[in-house]
Amino acid sequence: MFERFAAEARRTVTLAGDEAQRLHHRHLGTEHLLLGLLAQPEDPATRLLARSGLDLAAGRGAVAALVGGPDPERDEAALAAIGIDLAAVREAVESTFGAGALDAPPPGRRSRWRGPRITERARQVLVLSLRAAADSRTRRIETGHLLLGLLREGGGAAVRVLRERGVDLADLERETEALLAGGLSAAS
Repeated sequence: MFERFAAEARRTVTLAGDEAQRLHHRHLGTEHLLLGLLAQPEDPATRLLARSGLDLAAGRGAVAALVGGPDPERDEAALAAIGIDLAAVREAVESTFGAGALDAPPPGRRSRWRGPRITERARQVLVLSLRAAADSRTRRIETGHLLLGLLREGGGAAVRVLRERGVDLADLERETEALLAGGLSAAS
């Protein structure tokens, strides 16, 4: 399926996987696809999101608030509240096991696929993106088609983030369709 993806759309999926790993999520969901789009600020589809006031930093914050993610300051404060000095623990572990010992992924069963598991909703986004491209009679799936897939899936965390940020989903869908109809360079 990914052979039909334009380079930017393929990059979006790759960046989505990176965002899932950064958040220590074992899944790749619609929220990560949204972050993958937002990680490309020069992309025309991402510019549509930026017009709605959403950039990567805001998206990361909204996703972390919605589905969780690392918050080192909160973690350190919680440990300090019960008398644990995180800096001292890190220093002791690194003196025994080497620098960065706490940063390594936990050992576990190795499989051929090393990335996060794609959720059913994210799969549905990819299918809807393919349909959007087919409906517009284009052979390539562009980032705009991915954005349409996110919007048309309608129930994932990405749509919840957009709604919470006050984005008018119907307007964004119309703008994305117009962008695709006019060629992706129209938003540049």
